[in-house]
This record gives sequence, C-alpha cells and structure tokens, in this order.
Amino acid sequence: MEAVLTPERPVVGVDLGGTKTLALLVDSVSPGAVLSERQAPTPASGTEIVDSICSLVRGLAEQVGEVVAVGIGLAALLGQDHVAWEAPNAKALIGLDVGGEVERRLQVPTVVDNDANCAARAEQDLGLGRSVQSLLLVTLGTGIGGGIVLDGSLYRGHRGSAGEPGHMVIDPEGPLCPCGQRGCWERFASGSGLAWLAREAIGDGRASSVLRAVGGNTEDVTGELVVELAATGDGAANEVVDTFARWVALGVANLVNIFDPEAIVIGGGLAPLGDMLIERVRASFLEYPLASRRNPPVEIALTGLGPRAGALGAALIASAAG
Repeated sequence: MEAVLTPERPVVGVDLGGTKTLALLVDSVSPGAVLSERQAPTPASGTEIVDSICSLVRGLAEQVGEVVAVGIGLAALLGQDHVAWEAPNAKALIGLDVGGEVERRLQVPTVVDNDANCAARAEQDLGLGRSVQSLLLVTLGTGIGGGIVLDGSLYRGHRGSAGEPGHMVIDPEGPLCPCGQRGCWERFASGSGLAWLAREAIGDGRASSVLRAVGGNTEDVTGELVVELAATGDGAANEVVDTFARWVALGVANLVNIFDPEAIVIGGGLAPLGDMLIERVRASFLEYPLASRRNPPVEIALTGLGPRAGALGAALIASAAG
C-alpha cells in the first residue's frame, strides 16, 4: 500500500489495556499530534496479544511506509529485563517478552514500559507536568496504576517496579484482589471496584434501580453501567459513585502523605467520569487534614490527555529509542 502520510519520524505507541488495545501513529518531531489510530479487543492469551499488537502496528505503518520505533505500555510489573514478573489483571503477560517478540516479528526497535509510567511520561511532557516538577498520575481502570514524577524525573524504584498504589492494603478484611492480598485499594477504587460497590449496595437493598438495569443478574453489573446510570441522575447509582469517590480520596490522601507532590492527576478508563468524579474526590479529600491542609495545597486534577495518555506516553518512549 502506498504511504498516505509523510511524517518525519513516525513511531507507534501502544497501550495494552485489560479490555482493549489502543495504538497511535505519531510523528516524534511533534509527539502531541496523533496522525492515526487503531484499536482492537485485548486477547486472552500471550501469543494472541503479540499477534494483535503486530497487526495494529502493521496497519498504521502502511500509512507511512514504515515506522522507526514502537513503544508498548503494559499493565504489569516489569523486571530490569523489561519482562513482566507479575500482572494481577493480565496474567497472560507474566514471563512473556512482549517487546522482544514484537521487535523480532516487525524488525523495528521496540521498547516496553509499565502502562501507568507511559501515561505519566505523557502527562510530564504534554500535560500538567509542564507546569509542575512533582506529580503522581493515578490511572483508574480495571485496576489502579500509578506513575511517579519527582523533581522532574520519572521515579522507578530500585527494581523498576515503583508506582503500584492499587495494591496498597487499605482494608485487611476486604475483598480478595487478583494479586493474592485482601483489601487492596483497587478493589474499591477501580472500575472493577465500582462494580463491586454497586453489587454490595444491591445486596443491602440500596440499589434496586441498578439491579433492574441488569435484569436481576448482578454479574452483569459493571463500572461503566454505574457511570451511565449516575449520569442520568439515578439516585442509587450516584450514592455508589459517592462511596467510590471516598475510597479514591482515601488512597489519594495516603499518597500525598508519602510523596508530598505538587499535583495528583487522575487518568485511566474512569477519567471520563469528569466533574462527576473529581469534585466528589476533592470534597472527600478534605476529610484528611494532614494531606489536604498543605500550603500551597495539592492540586487534584483530571488528565487533559484523555484515554490516549498511555499510548501517547508509549510513543514518547519509542521516540527516544528510534
């Protein structure tokens, strides 16, 4: 196929999510400008994941002739060899050398990073990070990820696995997390956590409207459904979102007390909740005086980069590699 776009240094950034994979074609000379995008459902097996990524990259590369590098964000804890050693919400990634396999098949330099680190990189270079030196990016999706920017640099920790706030234990008697612990923050404050809170409300007889919306089958309750109902003014769904926001604020307060950042930026799949979420989180955050009474105060904001943040960050790390 003849190239239809003519960027100077085309790269592809891939965000491998729990339910969908997003790939962006970006000119690394102007990384905030997306030239084209493709997405596909995220497969269940490791081999199919690599197949899907390669197919998405090839489809984008056809539009420019070739790309100079590929960056991939994974929802996983990566070792110093850039291979996942744990992935509570994407077990197929464990031990899979995604970057190596994609590079071998496509013959294009390929780098991988944690998906929240990628989103934090995008926030640092293209978003709120341009006006602050320290921020924490919290991604609310199937689980909760985090990226830590301190003094203008992404903090990775001794083994490269820093930034997993979703697995702070905030209730030792709480629900079981896929990581094997009980009461992790992401059991209450992620998309799956929002669904769990709604089911708990149904069980207590406080969310009959949510139950009606799924025809009486509680297994069909999802975070997305709760958001949709809340947006229509459903009282029960809004009470669930209120509870959800309090759990988000609790974790945010813990992070502020540890890192003392200039800003907390909330991104991920639940960021489209917008003002419905952020205003409630800010209000609940005031219940934690040690975190909320700092001077100047901590800014709590939604990412302005939308659902593309992770893939944009992956494109940025690809730009450095290509």
